[in-house]
Amino acid sequence: MERRPPEWLKKAVFYEIYPQSFYDTNGDGIGDIEGIIQKLDYISRLGCNALWINPWYDSPFKDAGYDVRDYKKIAPRYGTNEDAYRLFDEAHKKGIRVLIDLVPGHTSEEHEWFKASGKAEKNEYSERYIWTDFWIKGIPDRPYIGGECERNGVYMLNFFKCQPALNYGWKDPKENWMHGIDSPEAIATREAIKDVMRFWLSKGCDGFRVDMADSLVKGDDDEKSATCAVWKDLFEIRDEFPDAAFVSEWSCPRQAIAGAGFDMDFYLDHGGNGYNTLMRDFEIGGDDESYFKKDSGGNIKRFLDDFIPGYEAAKGKGYISFITCNHDTCRPSYNLDKTELKLAYAFLITMPGVPFIYYGDEIGMRYIADQPTKEGGYTRTGSRTPMQWERNDNLGFSDASKDKLYLPVDTDPAAPVADEEMEDPDSLYNTVRELLNLKRMDDSLDADADFEVLYSSEDADAFIYRRGGYLIAINPYGKEFEHTLKIRISKKLFEIGNVLACDNDGKGKEFVITSGEQSFAVFELKG
Repeated sequence: MERRPPEWLKKAVFYEIYPQSFYDTNGDGIGDIEGIIQKLDYISRLGCNALWINPWYDSPFKDAGYDVRDYKKIAPRYGTNEDAYRLFDEAHKKGIRVLIDLVPGHTSEEHEWFKASGKAEKNEYSERYIWTDFWIKGIPDRPYIGGECERNGVYMLNFFKCQPALNYGWKDPKENWMHGIDSPEAIATREAIKDVMRFWLSKGCDGFRVDMADSLVKGDDDEKSATCAVWKDLFEIRDEFPDAAFVSEWSCPRQAIAGAGFDMDFYLDHGGNGYNTLMRDFEIGGDDESYFKKDSGGNIKRFLDDFIPGYEAAKGKGYISFITCNHDTCRPSYNLDKTELKLAYAFLITMPGVPFIYYGDEIGMRYIADQPTKEGGYTRTGSRTPMQWERNDNLGFSDASKDKLYLPVDTDPAAPVADEEMEDPDSLYNTVRELLNLKRMDDSLDADADFEVLYSSEDADAFIYRRGGYLIAINPYGKEFEHTLKIRISKKLFEIGNVLACDNDGKGKEFVITSGEQSFAVFELKG
């Protein structure tokens, strides 16, 4: 029998937390685990019932924690392991699941495994990383470092100089220093990562978001067949923890879900892909033709042509996960105004799959383009500024002096803050909250509920689709559209702007959907 994702994912809505920027409770200017615990009620009130927490492990923080020094230890700046276990417990009491970041592809150069691997004498960690067998023998077409260790060889990097690549083997080893994916050396790495997963799952963690999940095996083919095989082995951990969930940083559901066995795969912002055309079409040059940018000229077909094949490949096996943004992506408020954001979020929340909301996106936090880089963030730093809670000197993030803050808060006098957004019935926050309430009403907006395109066009036009027993119409443009569909509508459940459904033949078999400018609506269909 084919495995299905954990049942709880059907109604899951995730809230991504960048812990150093979320909420500081001890006055050191850096967010902490206690801060997450104190804000669980806020997250629950919004309508999110799951968390994804970016890396909180002990680290030198040259890449904001994605350079892990100890997989089993909480970085002291966030608190202690006991604080993490308490977060799991407190979240579960409120019906909130918790995923943490797993970084399986590399460690920090300061990890004890790497220190041992770099020694001249052979030891159990010598082949935990990818090394050549001579000090001036490089690695073709791969970044590598030499001269850092006493070992006679150079080692491969995955990303920054501080991140040596762990050894999961090569698909087709061509050198004597390369190992196959089922070699004892590669198997030892897999078992070490299973041990890390087992550690956190046994403490109450509900699963993992997996960093760079598609890049474990080196020299892999275009289908990532060897990396998929490695993940199938790693997922034996599910025999011990069958309710654990795994979401991949892969953005290819055909491989990640159908091939490797992930429960979810992120639809990431890659230049020119379907997701990019929705909100960030400015990133690859030229005019901004993002579909949700009013009167941009963009069309929904560009998105659908990319999305539908992946959706069909994953259907029945797992879920595509739409994100409002993440810690690597420019916040959507950079080019979309409040109304445009409402429409974009309404679309992301009502599409099939499991949605993820990046902290602060629900209030329209800005991307701060002029931020100096912090902990390897570079252009990503502008999306990592402190959460904006209330109208005070540090916008409620911390009691520390400004010079101690992890990053400066937004200095714009009009910067949105959560407590004001919560009180404004027309706010972006309350639109998201109402949408998430609707999502909970019945199974029509569950992750696996049926999805059918009812109307789309290659022109700048509205988009109409069905989810379960709901019909959804969206029009991001500054003009009205009219479409006739052979449907039966019962009542309107939710609306932004003005969308009308009119009986066209007097018998309730055909309706005219009239979408006012910049509008969105959800209708219940008659049985």
